[in-house]
Amino acid sequence: MWVSAIKLNSLRHFIKPVQCIRCRSFSSLPQLPVSSHFQYISSDSEEGEDSSSHSQYIWSGSEEEDSSECNSTSEVVNKLDSFRKDPGAALTFFELLKARGFRHNVHTYAAIVRILCYCGRQKKLESLLRELVQKMNDLNFEVIDLFEALSKEGSNVFYRVSDAMVKAYCSERMFDQALNVLFQTDRPGFVWSKFTCNFFMNQLLKCGEVDMVLVLYEEMKSVGFSLNQFTYDIVIKALCKLARFEEAFDVLNEMNKSGVTLHGHNYSTIIQGLCENGRLDVGYDLLLKWSENGIPLNAFAYTAVIREFCQNSRLVEAESVLLRMKQLRVTPDKYVYSALISGYCKCGNIIKALSLHGEMTSIGIKTNYVVSVILKCLCQMGKTSEAIKKFKEFKSMGIFLDQVCYNVIMDALCKLGEVEEAVKLFNEMEGRQIVPDVANYTTVIDGYILRGKLVDAIGLFKKMREMGHKPDIKAYNVLARGLAQYGSVRDALDCLKYMKKQGVKPNVITHNMIIEGLCTSGRVKEARAFFDDDLKEKCLENYSAMVDGYCEANHLEEAFQFFMTLSQRGFLMRSESCCKLLTNLLIEGYNNKAFKLLDTMLKLDAKPSKTTYDKVIGALCLAGKIKWAHQVFDFLTRHGLIPDLISYTMLIHGFCKLNCLREACNIFKDMKLRGIKPDVVLYTILCDAYSKINKRGSSSSPHTLRSNEEVVDASDFLEEMKEMEISPDVVCYTVLIANNLADAGTVFNKMIDRGLEPDIVFYTVLIATLSKRNNLMGVCNEMIDRGLEPDTVCYTVLIARLCYTNNLVDALIVFDEMIDRGLEPNIVIYKALLCGCPTKKDVDKYLSLFAE
Repeated sequence: MWVSAIKLNSLRHFIKPVQCIRCRSFSSLPQLPVSSHFQYISSDSEEGEDSSSHSQYIWSGSEEEDSSECNSTSEVVNKLDSFRKDPGAALTFFELLKARGFRHNVHTYAAIVRILCYCGRQKKLESLLRELVQKMNDLNFEVIDLFEALSKEGSNVFYRVSDAMVKAYCSERMFDQALNVLFQTDRPGFVWSKFTCNFFMNQLLKCGEVDMVLVLYEEMKSVGFSLNQFTYDIVIKALCKLARFEEAFDVLNEMNKSGVTLHGHNYSTIIQGLCENGRLDVGYDLLLKWSENGIPLNAFAYTAVIREFCQNSRLVEAESVLLRMKQLRVTPDKYVYSALISGYCKCGNIIKALSLHGEMTSIGIKTNYVVSVILKCLCQMGKTSEAIKKFKEFKSMGIFLDQVCYNVIMDALCKLGEVEEAVKLFNEMEGRQIVPDVANYTTVIDGYILRGKLVDAIGLFKKMREMGHKPDIKAYNVLARGLAQYGSVRDALDCLKYMKKQGVKPNVITHNMIIEGLCTSGRVKEARAFFDDDLKEKCLENYSAMVDGYCEANHLEEAFQFFMTLSQRGFLMRSESCCKLLTNLLIEGYNNKAFKLLDTMLKLDAKPSKTTYDKVIGALCLAGKIKWAHQVFDFLTRHGLIPDLISYTMLIHGFCKLNCLREACNIFKDMKLRGIKPDVVLYTILCDAYSKINKRGSSSSPHTLRSNEEVVDASDFLEEMKEMEISPDVVCYTVLIANNLADAGTVFNKMIDRGLEPDIVFYTVLIATLSKRNNLMGVCNEMIDRGLEPDTVCYTVLIARLCYTNNLVDALIVFDEMIDRGLEPNIVIYKALLCGCPTKKDVDKYLSLFAE
């Protein structure tokens, strides 16, 4: 498609080159009437110009000279020529003429261009021509005229002007015009600049003009242009973007035949292209093959493979690539580590993510790019306190924490109800010259509202506007909810009006948050009035919000009636609202209504999704309503919605928590009959439950216990795992040790051999099973060496075991260490210490501490 656009004769022939105008010197040079004393201080010393001789230029003249004017082209050109050795003064004169209203033409432009070229001021030249291109419609000449005016200059000028003009056109995405500049082959001795061509092709590639890159490449070859490795690399990238990998390999072969040295980045480009086009395994195979053949691939190839492995949750393979990099002495960069850390955070393996972060720090790679990912992961895992602690640790390490990092922690603090601490961090940002953005303001405003501090929230909202920030829709939504919850409907409506005046249109979420705010504060009637009277255009999302509000206020009958009224019109609310209503109805004992709701959904051809299915069963199991969870399970199964592993796992776990093991086992058998393969999580639940059966007995119904079926033992599940080649994870190993199903030492060694990282819970359980002092302290030291800091539970178990084994001195040392770390001892620790005290004096000491 681009062939027709590329015409080598598109520029006019230089039929009548304009001679450079060199008029005689005037005895009295005219000056501009701007000032009798004007000083110009040059700021462009980019080309190494001697600043001592040309850094200043002073004009001074008489009143007569000030009042005189440069009206003719010849006068301006002559004046510019007098500044041939002072490009700064020439540019100033050129710009002042323009400001005064003088209309520059091709000759004056040629004069200033000539000066900039001779003085090597390429950046100034590029800036001048970029401005010329931007004002092309206002000029009285065409760009081709400028080239004609410079036709008698040497090749150096022509190269510089061509290069600058191509860049100027590219900056404005005028690629056809840039092509015309390149194809000036009728000028004797003119050869394209490789640098300019590569720059142009790269700009085309960045702007998505991939086909144009390939056409230009073919044109360059046809005229015998000598290509270098960078030209070929751009072409390979273009082919990879089009997934034309066979042609990309052909280009590699062509490079070889042309005698162009192949570099690692040429191979890396193909690997990167394969990975980005869903051909990860092929890219990985090539990476292994080429690295084995000694091709020095750069970090980009490894990064591309690692990033794709991480995005596909293939983290073991991603780490193997990192290991290979290290073996081949290819230095991993921040992008490699960022991809791995993000991958581990995505799957919740924060221990591994922190380990990689520590590795980055140890080799001097800045970790600013990944700390926000780590902090978000900790918060999403519910480890808010640890996230706050890590934030402080990162700060003490001198790691730059940006607005995103601060926002994560401020949000965590607000959700914990510690809005005052969040405000301290907010103020700290300003002290550290980190300007809070709209998201930061919104987070703290939301925190104030969660605590019911509406006045403070409004005050901060005003401050945000005063500081020049324009509130976005999220900020207004948060404020609208707060006004509805702690103010009045009128306040919320005024907020909507103000939003509109500021050019921010309220959306569905805005209206829903007002409904939510009113219902949360118990004003359900006002919420209904807002829904009926103030919402002129209602959508299903608004109906869903109303049902959610009814559920929040525990007005379940109204919510159910609302649902039925809507369903009778043939509409159904969003699945999340149906799920919430269904769960609440079952928990509160409205069983008939709950199953009627399910039946209505099925009649409207709206089968609950697996996600909805899992949420309902999970919520019922969490509330201890296992019977109803089982009934929902059976109801949906009868209607053709086959449960998945997650549903079975939740139900089995629910029965195991109630010690109804026979029922759990029956469901487990049903799952296997349906061809659903158990995983390590489910086997861990069953092993844990069945290993405790001898300690507390079963709570299964007498009917199920009278069954003649063989009683299952925990060891049977372990054997099944082996047969199915399901390897235990850290949690499973922890359960095995806790219930004495395996030797602690053997289990620990197996874990380490398999590359599993023991966590704090594992070490706590391990300590609880040990009886010898050396073993206890050894495990404690091992845990600390792995970067795990004991928590209160771990300290409790360790102190209790040391006291139990008559190692009171060690117990007291551990106790003091716990106090020093700022952890609060609990009553179990004091009881253990009191029981282990050999003298009344020691007893009195710890009773005193306990009282404090």
